[in-house]
Amino acid sequence: MVNAPQILLEARGLEFGYAGGAPVLRGVDLELSAGRLVALLGPNGAGKSTLLRVLSGWLRPDRGTLRCAGAALLELPVRERARRVALVPQSLSSLPRVSVADFVLGGRYVHRSGAFGASHADRAVVAQALADCDLAGDGARLLDELSGGQRQRALLARALAQQAALLLVDEPTNALDPEHQLAVFDLLERLARSGRAVAVVTHDMNLASQYADEIALVCAGRIAERGAPREILCAQRLAPVYGERLAYGAFGEQRFVLPSRRTPRPDAPGSR
Repeated sequence: MVNAPQILLEARGLEFGYAGGAPVLRGVDLELSAGRLVALLGPNGAGKSTLLRVLSGWLRPDRGTLRCAGAALLELPVRERARRVALVPQSLSSLPRVSVADFVLGGRYVHRSGAFGASHADRAVVAQALADCDLAGDGARLLDELSGGQRQRALLARALAQQAALLLVDEPTNALDPEHQLAVFDLLERLARSGRAVAVVTHDMNLASQYADEIALVCAGRIAERGAPREILCAQRLAPVYGERLAYGAFGEQRFVLPSRRTPRPDAPGSR
C-alpha cells in the first residue's frame, strides 16, 4: 500500500483584497504536498502572484486558514516561518549593491543567531545554491551587474539557501533563454523529488505539461480546475479561462498548447 504524500501546506477558504480594492482571492482551497510539483496557471490578473504571497505568510489573508506541516503558519515567528516556506518573487523592487554570493547568503539568516559571520556550512550551502542555479562563476559579481535572467536565478538561489521544505516560485523563467528555462524546471523537479513541496506560477503551459505533477488553474481569484496536466491542458478546461485562441496537440505522452491566430496572416509590404 502506497502512503499518501505528506501535506506540507494546507489552505482553506483564503480570501484577500488590497486596501480599497476589490477582492483578489475568493475562497481558495489548496494543498501542497511533499514530493510534488504544482504549476499555477491562469490569465494575467487572476491572483496567482498574490496567492503565493498569501501562502508564504508575506500577506495576511482577510479570511481563511493556513497550516504548514500541522502548525498555524501565521502564528509562527517570522524566522521559523522562513525556515519552512521560501518565496521566490518575480523581481526585486530595488537591487542592493552587494555581491551575488552575499545576496544568496542572505537566505541563510533564518539559520543563524547573533551577530556572528557566516559559517563554513553556510558558505557551502551558498556555493551549492549558486551551482544549482548556474551561477557558480558569478558569486563575486555585483547583483546589479547581472542580466535580468541571471538575477532571476540569483533570487532562486537565495531561496534555495533557506533550505525550506516548501518552495513557492513566481514566474521564474520569464527572462530566461530556452536552455535555462529547462534547467530551472529540471531543478524544481529535483527539489520536489527530494521531498520538498514546490508550487510555481508560470504562463508556459508546455513546461507545466512536461514537469508538473498537478496543475491548478486560477481564474478570478479562485481555483477553477485542478488535476494532472493531461486532464487540464485541453479545450474543455482551458477555453472558459483563456478563450478560444489556443491550438492543442500531443507529442507522445506530452500535451502541448500554443497561441493560435484566427485570421490569415496578411502579406508583408513588398512580399510579392
